[in-house]
Amino acid sequence: MTEAETYVETILPKLIEWRRSLHRYPELGFMEYVTTYRIGKELEALGFTVHIGQDAIVSDARFGVPDQADLEAHEEEARRWGVEASWLQRMQGGHTGLAAVWDTGSPGDHIAFRFDIDALPIQETNEAGHHPYDQGFTSTNDGVMHACGHDGHTTLGLGLAYYIAHHARQLTGRFTLLFQPAEEGGRGAKSMTDKGWLQDADAFYTGHIGINPMEIGTVAAAASGFLASSKLDATFTGVAAHAGMKPEAGRNALLAAATATTQLYTIPRHSQGVSRINVGKLEAGNARNIISDHGYLELEARGETEAISDYVLTEAKRILHASADLHGVNCAINFAGKSEGIACSPVVYEQLAGLADASHYVKHVLKEADVSGSEDASFMINAVQQQGGTATYMLFGTDLPFGHHHPSFDFNEAVIPVALTAYIHLLKGGL
Repeated sequence: MTEAETYVETILPKLIEWRRSLHRYPELGFMEYVTTYRIGKELEALGFTVHIGQDAIVSDARFGVPDQADLEAHEEEARRWGVEASWLQRMQGGHTGLAAVWDTGSPGDHIAFRFDIDALPIQETNEAGHHPYDQGFTSTNDGVMHACGHDGHTTLGLGLAYYIAHHARQLTGRFTLLFQPAEEGGRGAKSMTDKGWLQDADAFYTGHIGINPMEIGTVAAAASGFLASSKLDATFTGVAAHAGMKPEAGRNALLAAATATTQLYTIPRHSQGVSRINVGKLEAGNARNIISDHGYLELEARGETEAISDYVLTEAKRILHASADLHGVNCAINFAGKSEGIACSPVVYEQLAGLADASHYVKHVLKEADVSGSEDASFMINAVQQQGGTATYMLFGTDLPFGHHHPSFDFNEAVIPVALTAYIHLLKGGL
C-alpha cells in the first residue's frame, strides 16, 4: 500500500460508520440541517475554517427552495435532534450546506472538491436482501432515502478532510471542500459557485459512486455525455363547479394539466443532438363530482448543448401556456433547477493513469465513461475551466443490483477506499 492507502485503511471503519449513520438520517435538498451540522462539527474539530448559512451560499441563487412550512417543520425536527440553536439560526430558511477551508500557509495551488449531501423523496425498501436493512441502517425518515449514493460522497469528503488535517505539514497550498446542498434537481451548485469559492481555484474535482455499473477498483477520470437541463414546476388554476348540475361553469385545470402532459412529449427531437423531455409528477383533482380547479406538473427539459436544452425549454413553456388557454385556465410556471453541459479536463487522466500500477485499491483507470444524466456541478466545473483551471467529474465503480433513484438502491462499500485513494492522489497533485 502507498502511504495514503495505509491511512485510508486505518480510518476505513470510521468511514463505514459515517456512511451508515448518514444513510440512517437522509434529508432533502435545502433541508439538510442535521447533515450540515454533523459535517460542520467534525470539520471544526479537525481545525478547518467552516462557513455555513449565507456565508457559504448565495440565497438568491438557489433554485427550487421548499416552501416555508416544510422548512420550518424540518428546522424544528433538527432542533429536537440536537442541532445547536446558533447553527439553526444561521441555516434558517433553507441555507444548508457548508464550505470548509484549510490553508497550509505554504505556497501552492488552490484545490477544491465538491461533495453533494442531499437525499431523495423515496421510501426505502425494508426487506431481507437489501443490505442496509440486513445491517440495520435503513432510513429513519419516512419517504426520504439516500438512493443515489450521496451518503457515500459525504463520507468521502469527511475522509479527505481527515487526511488533510493529519498530513497538513506535508502539504502545500490551500484546500476548499464544498459540501453542497440540493444537487437533486440541479438546485444547489450555482448558489455555492456564485459565492466565489472557486474564483482562484487551480483545480476542481468531484465525482459519483456508480452511475454505470463497473468493477470495484475502477475509476473513470472523466464523465462524458452530461446534458444541460432545466427544471420547471407548472401550476394550473381553474374554476371548480358541480360536475353534474353545472359543469359548464367550471374551468378544468385537471384537463389542462393532462393535456400538457401528453403534448409535451410531442416536442420534436432536435437534429443537432440529444434532447429529452419528461414529466415526473402530475397532481390534479378534488373529487369525482367536481370540475377540478387545480393541476400541478413537475417537468424537465434536457439537451446535449445549452442551445438544444433551451429549445426544448421554450417549446415546453409554449405547450404549457397553450394547454391552459385551450381549457380556459391560468398557468404559472416556476423555474426549479438548472444544470449546464460538462467537458472534463483531459489532463486528469494523465494524473490518475499511473495510479493503478501503484495502488492496492485502484485497479483500473478509464479515460472516460459515458453518461446521459445531468449534474449541477457543471456550474463549478465550467467556472474553474473558464479561468484556466483544471476540472473533472469522475465515476467510481461499484456493482449496482438496483439503479440509482430506486427504493432498493445500494452500493458496495468497498468503493469508498478506492474513491478516497483517488481523491488523495489528486489532492497531492497527482504525484
